[in-house]
Amino acid sequence: MSTTVSELDKVRTGRWSGGRSPFNVEYGKIMMWFFLTSDAFTFSAFLIYYGTQRFAHLTWPDPDKVFQSIPFVADYGYPLVFVGIMTFILIMSSVTMVLAVEAGHRNAKKEVVGWMIATIIGGLMFIGCQALEWTHLHHQGFWWGSIPFEEGVSPEVTLAPYFTNEISEVSALQFANLFFTITGFHGFHVSIGILLNIIILGMTLANVFERRGTYLMVEKVGLYWHFVDLVWVFVFTFFYLV
Repeated sequence: MSTTVSELDKVRTGRWSGGRSPFNVEYGKIMMWFFLTSDAFTFSAFLIYYGTQRFAHLTWPDPDKVFQSIPFVADYGYPLVFVGIMTFILIMSSVTMVLAVEAGHRNAKKEVVGWMIATIIGGLMFIGCQALEWTHLHHQGFWWGSIPFEEGVSPEVTLAPYFTNEISEVSALQFANLFFTITGFHGFHVSIGILLNIIILGMTLANVFERRGTYLMVEKVGLYWHFVDLVWVFVFTFFYLV
């Protein structure tokens, strides 16, 4: 029998022959993808409901008028500037996370530590900014189940600074409830991500990944962090731009 391999047979045993499974992914990584997919459905449900309420009402609070303060600088006059700063901080923390993952692929422990610290700092800054924004809105009178109110003053007068067209108490209340629920849910995810990053940083400093010979855990946590960043893009668009 001839043992000569034809050129066609060589192609069949090559990289494009289909011999490798597309699902040949490490178990923990694919489980992270499953979790993020399910979590995406939850955020989608929240945002779809917000969009439904937003366009079901003839009038709605104007984001340019609600979010026009910069803490410790000005109470009004700078629409969406502060939330723009928040968004930039979160996006930059995603960049540092990418750099941490890339350093992990090279087994560069010192670089992983440095970029992980930068990511954690970025996450803490974002949560701090969100806390300041929540505090400001709470002082204005917005909260779960409550909107700005003054004894003896008509709601049309109290809510006038936050509307461009007609004023609606129902719209203002729906806006407040959904804003604090959805941004709070996202902030909870960011807080979990910060905790995970701190744990991974501790494991890196303890040489756990050096002994394992792989920094795959950094990549898994990175997937979660990028997901949180991506979700914020949609939250930012729905609440602050639309």
